[in-house]
Amino acid sequence: MSTNALARWIGFGDAAPAQPLPVVLDASEKPDLYGAIRSIGTQASTMGKEAAEVRGLLDDSTKVSARGAQAVAALAGQVHEITRAQDAISQVSHASLDAMARARKAVEDVGTEVGGIVATLRQVSAAAGSITQIALQTRLVAFNASVEAKRAGDAGRGFGVVADAVKDLAQQVELSSKEILRTVSELDGRIEALSRELRVEEGQASQGAFYRALDDVQGGVASVSSAADQSRAICAGLNQQMTAIGGEMQRTGRSLDAAMVRSEAFLGVSEHLLELVANCGVETEDTPFIEEAMDAADDIGRLLEGAVAEGRIRLADLFDENYQPVARTNPAQHLTRFVAIADSLFPAIQEACLALSDKVVFCIAVDRNGYVATHNSKYNHPQRGDLAWDSANSRYRRIFSDRTGLASARNQRPFLLQTYRRDMGGGHFMVMKEAAAPIFVGARHWGGVRLAFKF
Repeated sequence: MSTNALARWIGFGDAAPAQPLPVVLDASEKPDLYGAIRSIGTQASTMGKEAAEVRGLLDDSTKVSARGAQAVAALAGQVHEITRAQDAISQVSHASLDAMARARKAVEDVGTEVGGIVATLRQVSAAAGSITQIALQTRLVAFNASVEAKRAGDAGRGFGVVADAVKDLAQQVELSSKEILRTVSELDGRIEALSRELRVEEGQASQGAFYRALDDVQGGVASVSSAADQSRAICAGLNQQMTAIGGEMQRTGRSLDAAMVRSEAFLGVSEHLLELVANCGVETEDTPFIEEAMDAADDIGRLLEGAVAEGRIRLADLFDENYQPVARTNPAQHLTRFVAIADSLFPAIQEACLALSDKVVFCIAVDRNGYVATHNSKYNHPQRGDLAWDSANSRYRRIFSDRTGLASARNQRPFLLQTYRRDMGGGHFMVMKEAAAPIFVGARHWGGVRLAFKF
């Protein structure tokens, strides 16, 4: 076989067939071609491992970028809410300043009115003083009249009674006017003190206590308003920066998505090469695992056919896709109508595959949607409520619809060889290969066997 023919056969030429053809080698060509094929297999395996690592790192970066973008968006929303609150504070502060200005004006008006009351009281005090003087004079006149009435004897007795009454009345008026003067004096002092507190005078260095308190409150409100304005300006700057950061993160996410697509293609090339090498009939390090997966798939297919023939399960139940969620499970687990037959038939074959090599990580049968009814015993533990532990150790009754899982579940070629990075829990990852072979029940595709092994 020529070099060009070999190139076309393995899929690089335009004349490559849809399915690889058997290789017939001349004796003189065998050593070189076998060595070349093994070399291609080794290089493809190495390339696949690196591609899986790169894809895994890109996947991690994409998730981190997405979480970062969500965090920035959430933070931007919070900053927006803070800005709205600051706008409200500023509005209230300005309204408070306006209200205090009105209060100041109202108090000044009250102070003016109080000043007028003080003037009126002083007029009352002056009138009371005049009344006191009149009462003194009246008492003096009444006293003289009483003296004259006594001199007049019986003729002046009636006049004397009147004079005494006038004297007593004048004395009461004097006492009342003095009481008025005392009360007005006290009231004048109090109102004058209130007037001093409320009064504001041009050029006065020290205003009243009310105005000092009002100035303090006004100054505090002005400070709050100024701080809100400054904070709003800072938040506006932050919002602009976060908008820019969000845009950059979105562009980064798109770049990572594009890189992920390219890494998928790169990984696909390495997997295609591995399959071609395996199909050449040349023994490679992957051959035992591929053959084991194919044998296990055949065995499980025959067991399921026998179970249907014996009436242990109806064909419709075997292909049940009505996955019923199991309450309070995380990661989510599901039940189907074929879990009982899977628990009965699958473990013997799956556990036997683990004995093939210490490189085997797991061997499971999945339906065509990636549903694992029964896992290997070491991963078949009930959930404990610890997400990290459950993710790693309770892997049965779960649907694995990732790239590798679905490809293995839906593959109908004799075998499929893939390379991927698996999350082992606790931040630990392992790059491994997976050989998958389809499971048929009669002529109907049920799912596949997934046999994963380490490099």
